[in-house]
Amino acid sequence: MFTAIEKATENFCIHQIEEECTIDTTITDKRTLIAYIDIDAEDGTKHRVYIASDIPFMQRVSYLFLEENESNEETLIDMTLETANLIVGSAKVIAEEENINPFTIGTPVFERIGKFSFEVDTSKTLRIDDSTISIAIKELHA
Repeated sequence: MFTAIEKATENFCIHQIEEECTIDTTITDKRTLIAYIDIDAEDGTKHRVYIASDIPFMQRVSYLFLEENESNEETLIDMTLETANLIVGSAKVIAEEENINPFTIGTPVFERIGKFSFEVDTSKTLRIDDSTISIAIKELHA
């Protein structure tokens, strides 16, 4: 499942932002815009998928979709929610196509602006120049 999310995030960088990215296994320690989407997997498990991007990354997205050179905080939050929806939605399609524990997705929720400090099971950070987006997943227990 996380593999599909990682692939969807990399595809977002390559096909939407049109930039190659590097990937590492750490979570960024920068101040980030943090959103999450809860997913329900076919195997009965529930997970929370976090998307945490720094302002330069989300400003790239804002320029891409809105052609704004300097977006305000509200716009960057909206772009964070939209990016989370696009990435997790794409991961859903990848998981279905590859039949790797397909899942349904919930509505994106904006968590906060700040340092990422959530306990997670797996995480990675993708970097484009000086901007970053981190992805993470945590299994939710009832």
